[in-house]
Amino acid sequence: MTEGIKDKVVVITGASSGLGEATARHLARHGTRLVLGARRLDRLRALVAELSLGNDAAVQMDVTQYEQVKQLVDQAVRSHGRIDVIINNAGLMPQAPLERLKIDEWNRMIDVNIKGVLYGIAAALPYMKQQKAGHFINVSSVAGHKVGPGFAVYAATKHAVRALSEGLRQEVKPYNIRTTVISPGAVATELPDSITEPDIAEAVRKRYEIAIPADSFARAVVFAISQPDDVDVNEILFRPTKQEY
Repeated sequence: MTEGIKDKVVVITGASSGLGEATARHLARHGTRLVLGARRLDRLRALVAELSLGNDAAVQMDVTQYEQVKQLVDQAVRSHGRIDVIINNAGLMPQAPLERLKIDEWNRMIDVNIKGVLYGIAAALPYMKQQKAGHFINVSSVAGHKVGPGFAVYAATKHAVRALSEGLRQEVKPYNIRTTVISPGAVATELPDSITEPDIAEAVRKRYEIAIPADSFARAVVFAISQPDDVDVNEILFRPTKQEY
């Protein structure tokens, strides 16, 4: 069910690798008009060239800087005249027990995982209100549903994404805007690489031996986007079949 995807203007943050890259590839095959943002411009340009998207489709940006997120969204509107979907995907997953006082990592997670989503909402919402149409896709996690030792702060940020998305969903009904939260389990991305504590990193690597490809997330995005305009898929939670937690 993908007939509603072709020619939609889709903005993706964190698009240079992992979930964002896989989703860009998937959506390009369905004929969407993509504008991709990430910090690593070299990887972004290589992806844009591979997908034949044009130079304007790659925007170097950091989701912790509102003006840079706004520039990404503005670029999409300048290039295509509108924005149909924004996928607030950029995220970090450093983990450690609270007693290790990884305060810099806490702050970085809050800045990327929470503020980055808020900035994406702030950049796209005025356009979508004016259009009386649009779709926010915010990336949470299984950790946005379950909390465990060692990932309290990460789980807190992903619970926050779900809370923000639900509040947004209720507020934007008058403007015909849709809101979807996607919560992946163990998916093969670079996310575990942000863990700096060696013992925690090793434990997570073992847990991620069952990780499924990032295409699994991309297919969830396609499902949500391709629904008729009067259908709002609000939440998708998925895991590897073997994943227990």
